Amino acid sequence: MRRTLPLLLLFLAASFAAAQPGEHPPGDRPDWQAQVLRDLPLLGHRNWILVVDSAYPLQTSEGVETVETNADQLEVARFVLHAIGRSIHVRPEVMMDAELPFVPESDAPGVSQYRTEIHDLLAGEHVESVPHEQLIHRVNDDGKLVHVLVLKTRLAVPYTSLFIRLNCKYWSDDAEHRLRAKMSSETGSR
Repeated sequence: MRRTLPLLLLFLAASFAAAQPGEHPPGDRPDWQAQVLRDLPLLGHRNWILVVDSAYPLQTSEGVETVETNADQLEVARFVLHAIGRSIHVRPEVMMDAELPFVPESDAPGVSQYRTEIHDLLAGEHVESVPHEQLIHRVNDDGKLVHVLVLKTRLAVPYTSLFIRLNCKYWSDDAEHRLRAKMSSETGSR
């Protein structure tokens, strides 16, 4: 018994130390975190993970699954991006509402702070700016073919949703273009 107690304490300490900021220890994770970690190995190229504000609509496409996190939006975004970053198979293609830079603080208190914090969180990521309605339609259309996980947060600021389309981590867009060019040139020369 004396030998197992120190080993148990060491194991517990290592489990807590392995948790990232905003993460809970593995056995104590909120349902939404557990779902992200459970679903991520199944998701691949063309799947989506959305981190959305509280007014984001409940979409009806068969492949769109919405989960209420009851969590802070930046916490959810940080967790999702970190989980994707640790994966061996996918990388994020980040899109945000084109309307966000134009939302005035006087109409949406907290938007300036959110813009600063999301900018810091996404430092180093290429972020595409797309009108909100176009993003909703893209997600709806893609949800007819592939799975879309929507993580709804308690943020009450408009046009703050984060749209992450997953792409293959081990196969670049340049490699895909070279492959298609080679296929085209070889089938055209026959």
